[in-house]
Amino acid sequence: MIKVIKSGIQLTIQDLGRVGFRHLGLSRSGSLDTYAHIIANRLLNNTDNAAVLELTVGLCELQFQCDTVIALHGADLKATLDGHPLYPGWSYPIKAMQTLKFATGRGGSRAYIAVKGGIECPEVMGSKSTDLGAAIGGFNGRALQSGDVVAISPYTKPWLCNKGALTPPKRNIIRLHVGPHYELLTPECINAFCDTAFTINPNSNRMGVRLDHKNADIMQHTLSLPSVAVAPGSIQLPPDGNPIVLLNDGQTTGGYPLIAHVIEADLHQFAQFRTADPITFEFVSLEQANAAKNKLDAHLAQLKLSLSRYWD
Repeated sequence: MIKVIKSGIQLTIQDLGRVGFRHLGLSRSGSLDTYAHIIANRLLNNTDNAAVLELTVGLCELQFQCDTVIALHGADLKATLDGHPLYPGWSYPIKAMQTLKFATGRGGSRAYIAVKGGIECPEVMGSKSTDLGAAIGGFNGRALQSGDVVAISPYTKPWLCNKGALTPPKRNIIRLHVGPHYELLTPECINAFCDTAFTINPNSNRMGVRLDHKNADIMQHTLSLPSVAVAPGSIQLPPDGNPIVLLNDGQTTGGYPLIAHVIEADLHQFAQFRTADPITFEFVSLEQANAAKNKLDAHLAQLKLSLSRYWD
């Protein structure tokens, strides 16, 4: 068991998400930084989809009530175990009654805590992920709070793995596919979108990231469109000219023009942006998008191979 002493800003149980229910209006949910999620699980020889804890910003305190092994990945939120520093990208044996604390940091927004065997909770529609909007999955469909106790299985065998894993590099230039409404927008609007330096608006969350910029007057429009399907990575352009990048808890349909879509390889970057972080966009070809995805997949495959000698 893990007892939540302090939950911090937002602490939820997430796996890789709930797939196949968008036609019912149900979002994917799941870890926003999928690569951090998978790497943390591979460091423990868990399945990639094993449920983990997703911690936003930090300021969290957890007490382990049984022996286990954990792996941290994602943002460095200055974790300590009974006062000793822990670092993202490494696994650590834990003894019962030890306390894991997170302060905060500037290197990203979300940290992932994988536990040997995964976080235990019932699946809802094929997933353990917390869907905060629909109030299903995870811990009674809500973020964890102080006093909650999360189920895990004890692990008491010697832990011999001493390998770590690097985080995929952070990008401030996000690569995009052209959206379905790209040609409905004026050339001035498109040019401004491509040339503008955006910053992350503080009113951002697991549903979407709002972007601020100085060219909103050029990108304003009066288009009114029928609602269409949207997905994590869709970039909507509301009439005020300030784009919204939809994330895992975002709605399943929308009526704002879709100017672009974030390529799969770059979508996890939005999990780690913090308020006022700068980003710009560039459109790439399908071949470039596939090459970027293959590069990340190769990184994961290389990690799996390097760790295999510990599990065989």
